[in-house]
Amino acid sequence: MGSTAEVKVNRKAAGRIANGHPWIFSSDVVDRGKAAAGDAVRVVDQSGRLLGTAHYSAASQITLRLLSREAVAFDRAFLMERLRRAAAYRAAVVAENECYRLVYSEADLLPGLIVDRYGDYLAVQLLNQGMDAGAGMIVECLTELCAPKGIVARNDVEVRTREALPRETRVLVGEIPVEVSMRMNGLAWHVDLMGGQKTGIFLDQRENYQAAARWARGRGLDCFTCTGGFALHMASRCDSVEAVDSSGAALGIAAKNAASNGIGNVHWMEANAFDLLAGHDAAGRKFQTIVLDPPAFAKSRTAVDGAMRGYKEINLRALRLLERDGVLVSCSCSHHVSEAALFEVIAAAALDAGRTLRVVERRTQALDHPVLLTVAETHYLKCLIFQVV
Repeated sequence: MGSTAEVKVNRKAAGRIANGHPWIFSSDVVDRGKAAAGDAVRVVDQSGRLLGTAHYSAASQITLRLLSREAVAFDRAFLMERLRRAAAYRAAVVAENECYRLVYSEADLLPGLIVDRYGDYLAVQLLNQGMDAGAGMIVECLTELCAPKGIVARNDVEVRTREALPRETRVLVGEIPVEVSMRMNGLAWHVDLMGGQKTGIFLDQRENYQAAARWARGRGLDCFTCTGGFALHMASRCDSVEAVDSSGAALGIAAKNAASNGIGNVHWMEANAFDLLAGHDAAGRKFQTIVLDPPAFAKSRTAVDGAMRGYKEINLRALRLLERDGVLVSCSCSHHVSEAALFEVIAAAALDAGRTLRVVERRTQALDHPVLLTVAETHYLKCLIFQVV
């Protein structure tokens, strides 16, 4: 994984590194030297001053992802040190859960590497050419550190296409069962590591599930429920919960999760959430708790305007269904939509709906998905909780 190659970058790139951001774009590379795809290369400015060591991509617009501000080798010793630090952090912030994010890419100073732990199994994502080239070493280190029964590569993500890497799902170590059972937040969950959302389930909402449950009451509505994360947490506090998703397969797993926990007051519905909310409004239905956890509406900067219209529409429809003192949990996992922008669009929806909202919680992704202060891209999930007053 080492290389003697040196890549020269311009003043803009040097300033970006000095400001704490690990990405250098293709347009800021002055000389690629003898760098080959996946190499760990020395990065220097135009005067030859060392800026650090980075993984080099021969395909992506993000040509360099900084591993260190020093000259280092991307070898087993380096990787184990970073992995041990990541594991120590999770030991401090994750309690009584068998599933959590063990490595979160840039936030753990391992850009391009995701590792999620599901009990005795690991799911990894190798998101750039450097981490993909180091797959064998990464597996060896994870095996030593975690002694898993199996490791699966969930490399079925679009970002790998931009790295000229194949999109695939394959077992790297051991065997991966068709379904893995584990506990999260005191509840039993069935997880499909080979084909479930993200690497199996939505680990980033784990703490937000608990927050929503603290506020939940009465009749609940969980839109975009997927495998039932919010709905199953709310069930013990609500009289009933209506959980909606467009995926019948996801709802099948959700119903199985409910049965495993003896939860019988959740009604699962396969439907388009936008249409369902409009139908409930026309029918005069009312709820005391509503959760909106849609997929990312803005996957690029060019999609933000359309996304904001979508967020306003869905929040407007939900607010029309809420009774006084009712609670709205509204989420966005679009990195390109800031918390401030989400507040603004929900405020506009509230005005149109004639509702006054009290902000009761401002939340983000779970602590095992830490936010690196100088890397805005590590902060993507917003979870805002309001009460109608």
